[in-house]
Amino acid sequence: MQTVTAISLSFLFLLSISATVHAHNITRILAKHPEFSTFNHYLTITHLANEINRRQTITVCAVDNAAMSSLIAKGLSLQTMKNVLSLHVFADYFGSKKLHQVTKGSTSTATMYQATGEAPGTAGYVHITDVKGGKVRFTPEDNPSQTDTVYVKSILEMPYNISVIQISAILQSPEAEAPTAAPDLNLTSLLQRDGCKAFYDLLTTSGAIGTFLSNVESGVTVFCPDDDAIAAFAQKYKNLTASEKTSLLLYHGIPIYNSMGMLRSSNGLMNTLATEGAKTKYDFTVQNDGNDVTLKTKVVTATISGTVVDEEPIAIYTIDKVLQPRELFKGAVEAEEPAAAPKGAKKKKKATKKGATSEDDAEAPGPDSSSDYSDDDAADQTASGGGRLMASVVMAFCFSWFAFV
Repeated sequence: MQTVTAISLSFLFLLSISATVHAHNITRILAKHPEFSTFNHYLTITHLANEINRRQTITVCAVDNAAMSSLIAKGLSLQTMKNVLSLHVFADYFGSKKLHQVTKGSTSTATMYQATGEAPGTAGYVHITDVKGGKVRFTPEDNPSQTDTVYVKSILEMPYNISVIQISAILQSPEAEAPTAAPDLNLTSLLQRDGCKAFYDLLTTSGAIGTFLSNVESGVTVFCPDDDAIAAFAQKYKNLTASEKTSLLLYHGIPIYNSMGMLRSSNGLMNTLATEGAKTKYDFTVQNDGNDVTLKTKVVTATISGTVVDEEPIAIYTIDKVLQPRELFKGAVEAEEPAAAPKGAKKKKKATKKGATSEDDAEAPGPDSSSDYSDDDAADQTASGGGRLMASVVMAFCFSWFAFV
């Protein structure tokens, strides 16, 4: 009986873990409902869909094609359209039941428009009111006269991950609809300002800038050592070969877009632009302590000191030190982290020829040793939602549990 109970409990535990493995995809959810195709299209081209998919707890207020036509007729820029649609994405979970049980009949919730920092004051909030007759009304904070937008139906609910509901009309916000200049997404010009000029000069001189530019369309994150950091590193950089200089510079780029929010919530290994085609890993570890984000290479730890741009598909952050990969600075790694010889191991005879490397040095754990992170580790850390890592945990638990019972 105890065994049966234990197995039942383990099954429930596995179900709870599997729920965290699952990730939502708003594009696929809405694709099953053609009446929301226009709304779905604009979520995609404004890149809001990607931001929604990265959120763990969220509510999307979709409007049908007829309701979207009035918004499109206003001829808003793509950036302004993004602000308006961001007002329709709540940073909290509201399923049908919760909407009809709003405490004291009314509540206020923050939206993704508020989270972007683009909304002035409290313009990024929406009031939710449970009115008589079972209706639920939605009113933007900066447009209290809008009283005609109500809850229609639930499209999908995954408590308490994502809720997709239909509302009757577009939420009209004067602030969200205000003309907005398109962000400067020219990587070349962005890298020439806000303390990145010295780093940009190195990129152009070495030719590494071409690799960064070729990744813009699919997404790129650049960690730019500020001018003081470049100056302090100048002598070490001068001693590198041409190919080593290129690898070092590419080491400061990630071939995907990472917002500051993503970096603060994604501790683990990151592959870099230097990884592709290289025989070694060229990865580093992202860690955060509160709002501070650090990049650790086993040779040096750098801290993100500022943001040049954080607008998909480009993110550029300034850092206070040059990132030094262990692949290029092995001596520094061994000096800081001496590896203890296995207990009882027989010391190997050193080479006696002048200029030869000792066998001890050749066998010392270095960047390619099994004690370091593996390529699979890096891939798992960068996988969306950590699915493979959680799956491994589930499998390990299964085997260990049933071995026990």
